[in-house]
Amino acid sequence: MKSHHIPFAFAAALIALPAHAQTSDNAAAPAAAPATADAARDALAKKEGEGDQSALLKQTLTAVDKQYTLIRKNQLQLTYDLSYAYVGEDRIVTDIANGSATLFNIENNNSHTVTNTFSADYGLLDNLTGNVTLPFISRYSDTAIRSGVSNTIGDISLGARWQPFEARRDQPGLTVTSSVRLPTGRSPFKIIAGSGEATGNGVGAATVGLNVNKIVDPVALFASVNLTESAPAKNLWQVNGSRILTRVAPGQQVGFGMGFAYALSYGISTTVSFQEVIAGGSKLRFADGLEAKTHMQTSGVLNLGLGYRVSPKTTINFSVGIGVTPDSPDLVVGMNMPLSF
Repeated sequence: MKSHHIPFAFAAALIALPAHAQTSDNAAAPAAAPATADAARDALAKKEGEGDQSALLKQTLTAVDKQYTLIRKNQLQLTYDLSYAYVGEDRIVTDIANGSATLFNIENNNSHTVTNTFSADYGLLDNLTGNVTLPFISRYSDTAIRSGVSNTIGDISLGARWQPFEARRDQPGLTVTSSVRLPTGRSPFKIIAGSGEATGNGVGAATVGLNVNKIVDPVALFASVNLTESAPAKNLWQVNGSRILTRVAPGQQVGFGMGFAYALSYGISTTVSFQEVIAGGSKLRFADGLEAKTHMQTSGVLNLGLGYRVSPKTTINFSVGIGVTPDSPDLVVGMNMPLSF
């Protein structure tokens, strides 16, 4: 004989019915049938706030990179980001005179940086969002020459994100981004030995970019590209060895990234992404008239993330980044949490 399995929620609805509704009396049956059907539908229906996986993926993309999702007009969204970055390297210091090495030493340099970032997004229009980012940086550096700690504000950033086309489920979403970085942090070009560590870039910069994302349940694909132009640092007077640095003109930076987010369930999602930044060499000018140019640098980081949905409107994301090029941080650990629930 074939057995019939009754869903648990449906069985619970039957048990919850009054005793007269479960009787076989013909007079009671017509009245009990509609009540039974309604109770079963209510028990089996998706509860409010459960949403679907695409909603979770959108929240995950917003937390991983807030450039992918815009908020509605006149809405305010506050976010807190906590990140830790470690850079460690062994540097060979040598000097050669008359064809012989007069100095050969291996120095170990370590840098630990903790960044607390508060950001506010405001919907200027349904497809235009303004953004303000305020970082507080604690940095500790330990080298063979000196050690130091700094706890100051970093570089404040003002930005905007514009979505030129209405988002549709079956089409990729496009977002145009722009931002201006203000040199409010401690400049690396004005640091005097023993006075602390730099917490900013020392120069202002402007960035424009384009982001693309497409949700294909249960996966969301995303990619980005951006270009950064930095202003020169002028009127400097920083001692570097036997020379005095007076001007620095940073090179252009080109960045790109790609990855995907996967919804494991209504409450858990994972992300895998790769980001790379290629920076052109900086031009240096010294007080004695000497000019030099640094080498091009390439920074690449592989990111692994986990999103946990603590409520229908709140997703907390954790991430771990691993540097894959010599110019990258060795380790980056981060957490993203909305402040408005």
